[in-house]
Amino acid sequence: MSEQSSWIFFISTNIGSPSVFARSRSAQYFCGIPRSSPILSLFKKDLLLEIRQQYAFYGVVLYIGATIFVLYMALEAPESRVWNGLFWVVQLFICINAVAKSFLQEAPGRMLYYHTLVSPLHFVLAKLLFNALLMLLMSALSYGLFALFLEHPVLRPAPFFGLVLLGGLSLSLVFTFLAAIAARAQQNAAIMAILGFPIIIPQLVLLMKISLSVFSATGVIPLAPILLLVVMDLLVILLAGILFPFLWKD
Repeated sequence: MSEQSSWIFFISTNIGSPSVFARSRSAQYFCGIPRSSPILSLFKKDLLLEIRQQYAFYGVVLYIGATIFVLYMALEAPESRVWNGLFWVVQLFICINAVAKSFLQEAPGRMLYYHTLVSPLHFVLAKLLFNALLMLLMSALSYGLFALFLEHPVLRPAPFFGLVLLGGLSLSLVFTFLAAIAARAQQNAAIMAILGFPIIIPQLVLLMKISLSVFSATGVIPLAPILLLVVMDLLVILLAGILFPFLWKD
């Protein structure tokens, strides 16, 4: 059985069957989602494709390693503000490479097939969930390599690691939503750049300002900007759930 046939069979058997929607109340949960949910079935499909097409995953890992190694060769021990700025800029481009391809790689015929099986809300939520977990992994990896190769000026690594995960989650949600919009246009890369950077730059500036507090042993982490980031994440999820069905109809 070919790869395309196998994932089509996987989706149809996990989503199209009535048993997906008629399970007992004792169904197990994954990340708060019932295992019988179409969202989780689509998530499994994306995970299987990522495992089979490992060149994309390792390509992003190679990009992370090469970028940080070049920074190490050029700077070695940057000042804390420079370290902080470089880290978040690298996070931005890691997110573009890792997450933005999620919708751009879906062929029109494949999207039409999904249209017959699941609702647009389930589809976009599955994409948001998968890309969020992928970006959390990439963020943790990039932080580890930054701490390994470049001099580590962070005096409170635990709070900073939490900010890294929150920032990676925020970036993944925004670029997943933008990738869904760009996938409907002819010039996908241009649309991603035009829409993405004006939206993401304020978020990056906010992350940089918050994370500066962990470079001091006595600095207080501001709670208001963190809550603002969380609200922005929830707003992106809400907008994706409202607007994506209109793109789905096209």
